[in-house]
Amino acid sequence: MAKFIVEQVAARDKLETELIDIREIAIATDDAGETLKNPEFATTIERADGLIIVVPEYNHGYPGLLKHVLDTCLKEYIHKAVGLCGVSAGPFGGTRVIQNLLPVMRELGLVTIFYDLNFSNVQTLFDDSGNLIDKPTYIRRMERFMDELVWMSTVLKHGRQEFN
Repeated sequence: MAKFIVEQVAARDKLETELIDIREIAIATDDAGETLKNPEFATTIERADGLIIVVPEYNHGYPGLLKHVLDTCLKEYIHKAVGLCGVSAGPFGGTRVIQNLLPVMRELGLVTIFYDLNFSNVQTLFDDSGNLIDKPTYIRRMERFMDELVWMSTVLKHGRQEFN
């Protein structure tokens, strides 16, 4: 799912995108918070004007590793837009994981956009080659999502430049 989203973002003019797979971030698990900051991850987040978090739902929640990695940065997130994409094997498309992430995003200083992407029954969304089956539907949803994320990112960037 994340690769589809990166592909759609990259197709837009004037946007730079980078996929961060948190499984590939070297981070200790014997402490917490900013003491574990990964310099490369922090630099990428600092440079970004907006974020898209693609997160699978597991028992109505988000993976602990995601929370652990998110908590390693703080000032890098302040007044930046974030769009949330929920993925689930069930019919709700990750709506519950998104609901659980909203207070975390606020606490980190991120500003969530008003439109989420939901991918339900993920086991049926792809063909045997890993291609999205109903691509036109998800492209339409992605366009609306991206319009909101770009708008919010632009407004917040202006605010950060004017008031920081």
